[in-house]
Amino acid sequence: MLSIENIEVTYHHTVQALRGLSLEVPEGRIVTLLGTNGAGKSTTLKAASNLLGLENGHVGEGRITFRGEDVFRIAPDRLVQRGLFHVREGRRIFTEMTVEDNLVAAAYALRGRDLRPDYDKVYAFFPRLKERRGQIAGYLSGGEQQMLAFGRAMIARPSMILMDEPSLGLAPKIVAEIFDTVRRLNAEDGVSILLVEQNAGVAFSVADYGYIMESGQIVMEGPVSKLRDDKDIRSFYLGVATEGSARDSFRDVKHYKRRKRWLS
Repeated sequence: MLSIENIEVTYHHTVQALRGLSLEVPEGRIVTLLGTNGAGKSTTLKAASNLLGLENGHVGEGRITFRGEDVFRIAPDRLVQRGLFHVREGRRIFTEMTVEDNLVAAAYALRGRDLRPDYDKVYAFFPRLKERRGQIAGYLSGGEQQMLAFGRAMIARPSMILMDEPSLGLAPKIVAEIFDTVRRLNAEDGVSILLVEQNAGVAFSVADYGYIMESGQIVMEGPVSKLRDDKDIRSFYLGVATEGSARDSFRDVKHYKRRKRWLS
């Protein structure tokens, strides 16, 4: 469904963010992309949704296709209408509009598709949004704003959602609710999802396949069951102490072993 092939991305024509990155998201699957801050995860999603131009980013090499079409030839709003919705880091809701007006605005993505917005479905998934439907969105809690960002994606009836750090800054109970919705939307509606996360535990709880990024490159990939059992992944991303890696020296061990195994 989404194919990223050997892309190179630079910002301001000088700062290289991605170097020969490739990944695939098959139809109906949840794929997670993990990595530390600055690894290039958000840049990957912006490239896939053709938003890099807004930040002086440029894809110099490689190709990205969504349902066989070159995304660089399709304007970002047209990509949304064709079923690719990007839930960006930081929610990016309309803070001065009500909850309901935010959902109505998302219905723009349905133009030309002979579909009606299903507000009731969003409210069924997130009852708190229904309770606050007339409230100004900027006054919602962080968790409620993330629900609204997700709800706007649901209104657009996407076939694929790109999700950037949905757990960031949220309480564990809210994170569990958000990821339960991710799981349900995939299982019930067949929505494909590319999930960028730093919280490997919650990402692995819903994903089928995973990629690990370091310094703009994919350094490891595989089924989640395989990644979860890998000693380095358990140590670096799940915080599970393994033989030869004391928990109190986690940062030093992580840096040394990454360079030794993946970056040499």
